[in-house]
Amino acid sequence: MTIHEVMPIKWDSREIVTSPIIGKVEDVCVKFGERIYEGQPLLVIKKEQGGLEQIAAGITGVIDALNVQKGDMVIHGHGLIFIRDDLD
Repeated sequence: MTIHEVMPIKWDSREIVTSPIIGKVEDVCVKFGERIYEGQPLLVIKKEQGGLEQIAAGITGVIDALNVQKGDMVIHGHGLIFIRDDLD
């Protein structure tokens, strides 16, 4: 399994974690409202070629929205998770 630490894209006061690959979501490792830490696993995506890719958090914060669930197909750039900074 390959691990991708994804640096999210800033959108307003939230960060967006996007898919670095095309594939199917095999596992969602976090829940809405959960506090996460940099390097923590967020999702596991099965690539079209069959390998697994673990998507890890590039920042610390709180899960503000989950836009995918297990079994969903994703493409490169698909907005997967919104994270807000909890230091406010």
